[in-house]
Order: sequence, then structure tokens, then C-alpha cells
Amino acid sequence: MILYPKLYVDNVKEITFELLQENSIKGLILDVDNTLIDYYKNMPAGVGKWCEDLKNKGIKFCIASNSNKKEKVKEVSQKLKIPYIYFAKKPLKMGLNKAKNIMKLEAKEVAVVGDQIFTDVLGANRCKMFSILVNPIEEKDIFITVIKRPIENLIKNNYEKNTTKEGR
Repeated sequence: MILYPKLYVDNVKEITFELLQENSIKGLILDVDNTLIDYYKNMPAGVGKWCEDLKNKGIKFCIASNSNKKEKVKEVSQKLKIPYIYFAKKPLKMGLNKAKNIMKLEAKEVAVVGDQIFTDVLGANRCKMFSILVNPIEEKDIFITVIKRPIENLIKNNYEKNTTKEGR
């Protein structure tokens, strides 16, 4: 199903080099809000080290955020020392394909990591990229996301019922 992620993990730090290798992933496109930072722009401990460790193993990165707040996205990008695209308009293909091209990779070599089904997962699946859903860092969200969360939670519950642990 186009709304199901290929992988569902608790947070970005659970995405290991070995996991990426198993799936032939050479690059990650990362969402920002509630994936890398919380509502108050705090990045969880260890995210910077996680990113640096994967970069040192050859994994490429690019941020693709739907936020139109360039400075916020740029700040996260600078902390992690990776390129970024703001106002990516996910699930439309344009922003994700631009990020893929920045990394100079093919779609099948790229995973999109984010906390929302209707933007990150749907966009990744439409682009034939590997979709990785993470749980939101915290419950506080912007208004439009708050409206979508109950529907996304139903899809997540259905996904978990229909997917074995080994299949995730």
C-alpha cells in the first residue's frame, strides 16, 4: 500500500549502517519537524553523532522539509553539516527528486525519513524511494499536522497489525 512505509522505527538513531546496507541505501533524505527537532527546535541528544557516524561510513544526506521557515531548516542543516531544501512540498515529487539529485543518487539508493505518512511516506513511495517512518519526537505539532495525526495513527495501527516484526 502506498501509505505504508517500508520500515517503521522509533527514531532516526535506530537507522543503522547495517540496515541501510541490507536495503542498498546510500543516501538519506531527512524531514526536520518532529523528525530531527521538536516543536521548540530542540534536537534530541545523539542525533548529531548518529548523522556524523553514518557520513563517515559513506552515507549521503540531504534535508527536505515542508517548512517555509528557511532559517529554521538552515540552522538544522548547519548543525548536521548537510545540504537542505525548504518548502519541499512533499508528497509532491519535485522536492524529493531535487534532494536525490543533490546527493547524486538514483531513487532506489535513497531512503526518505520522516514522521508523517501523508507527506514523507507517501512522497517517498511515489518517488520509488525507500520510506522510513519514525515516531514523532513529541506530541506537540503545528495545527495542520494535529488534524492529520488521528488518521495517520489508524494507518500505523493497521500497518502494525498486518506486518510482522521481521517484515519491518
